[in-house]
Amino acid sequence: MPTHTVTNQVPPLVDWNLFTSDPLLTSALKREGGEHVAESAAALGERLGSAEVAEWADLANRFPPRLVTHDPSGNRIDQVEYHAAWHQLMTLAVENGQHSLPWEKQPLEGAHVGRAALFYLGSQVESGHGCPISMTASVLPALRLQPDLAAIWEPAFTSRYYDRRFLPTPDKRGALAGMAMTEKQGGSDVRSNTTVAMPIDGGGPGGEYMLTGHKWFCSAPMCDAFLVLANAPRGLSCFLLPRFRPDGTVNEFRIQRLKDKLGNRSNASSEVELEGAWARMVEEEGRGVATIIEMVNGTRLDCTIGSAALIRRAVVQAIHHCSHRSAFGKLLTDQPAMKNVLADLVVESEAATLLMMRVAATCDRQALDQREAALRRILIPVAKFWVTKRASGVVNEALECLGGNGYVEESVMPRLLRESPVNAIWEGSGNVIALDVMRAVNREPHALEAFMDEIGLAGDRRVTAAGRRAQLAFADLRNPEEEARRLVELLAVAVQASLLVRFGRPEVAEAFAASRLECDWGKTYGTLPPGLPFDDIRRGAFLPSD
Repeated sequence: MPTHTVTNQVPPLVDWNLFTSDPLLTSALKREGGEHVAESAAALGERLGSAEVAEWADLANRFPPRLVTHDPSGNRIDQVEYHAAWHQLMTLAVENGQHSLPWEKQPLEGAHVGRAALFYLGSQVESGHGCPISMTASVLPALRLQPDLAAIWEPAFTSRYYDRRFLPTPDKRGALAGMAMTEKQGGSDVRSNTTVAMPIDGGGPGGEYMLTGHKWFCSAPMCDAFLVLANAPRGLSCFLLPRFRPDGTVNEFRIQRLKDKLGNRSNASSEVELEGAWARMVEEEGRGVATIIEMVNGTRLDCTIGSAALIRRAVVQAIHHCSHRSAFGKLLTDQPAMKNVLADLVVESEAATLLMMRVAATCDRQALDQREAALRRILIPVAKFWVTKRASGVVNEALECLGGNGYVEESVMPRLLRESPVNAIWEGSGNVIALDVMRAVNREPHALEAFMDEIGLAGDRRVTAAGRRAQLAFADLRNPEEEARRLVELLAVAVQASLLVRFGRPEVAEAFAASRLECDWGKTYGTLPPGLPFDDIRRGAFLPSD
């Protein structure tokens, strides 16, 4: 008699289409003006759901990048070697324009929305390669403040050819951009930076400088150029620092070590020493923070997208597992307690996805609509704060749905869990982001008004009451910094409720309002009020082709 007959195990989630199985995403893409990428998104979704791409993601994380400081002859080269799977993931992302779509020569309407959808799909499969993709997608708004520099670099940064070669950019078919702001003594307090920029031949906007100092975090150091903050004679300023000098020699950009990180292991994050590195100033001296924030707004949006993607993938994995696994004589999806858990996770996921797509839409519309521009100013940090913080809890609960099978490295779940905290840290951790919301309210008088108008569009008494609570809380502030997080939470839940009522499935909107707005909501997932259509909420979230 056999002793090891395998039964009641769940088949791998492979050969599925991440786009067509996600009805909320497909409808949001059409509604927000990005339908022109639907065909590309469907093709990409099918590719990303293949066993081959799943293996790329696994390999890129199991074999992390390796720093090579010197060649065999002892020459300093400062290069990072990646597994081949990393380059395959990068090629797929670049070919689909995830780094370039809004900035190409003739960008279509809804380009930010379309690009958000594509980035969301890619981030569900592997998060690390999204870092250089995000930074490249976000660099051009800052670089365009210095038109002569943008004219040189923009064709390379918008190329859909991934050129991994370590060469001067004029000799390559495509280039990627990075960013290096933080230093070891200051972190988010970039005004404490000590890196010095000395002008060459007078310097000034677009002028040449020599940078000397140390950067504590520089992710994806094999990018072709970086936006860097350094202290020029008239204050903290922004610079574009390439890996090669104009004469073709390697710039004085020394990679000291790679960070040994909790997650995001496929992506090289490094410490770098600038030893008289050649760079050109972007915009005016002393305006470094204002200049680089144009890039940071884009990467903050991508933190939101990346976390929404992690939430989505974790929830899909939980649904897939519970749809195939039996316990105590029933499928897990037929167990009452599990029904509540899965439905609650779906509610959180769909709220995050709708918020992500609405933020992306403001980026498309801000140039022509002052209300959308004001809304963008407050919505980006609100979404970044909230969605990135929700990710870890969702992924943890989804992992628990798989039991021990979710806790072993053969599962994708441990990687998702390790990835889940990073977006809450990158581009400003929670306190920094919450205080940025307060600045938006105080310095841009139309931002809160636009936000409250957005909430009011739902026409739902519970959503209106939530918005009113937020408005009253702002009016009754005693210590804005101490109360900032609470206020941002109020705003985030109110705007998610509004979006679900307007654009979500009615059963999901009802579950969100009933649990997040109306009652004493439980402190864990799976505490939705009784009587909600749990099965309908789950079934409508994930439509696999089989």
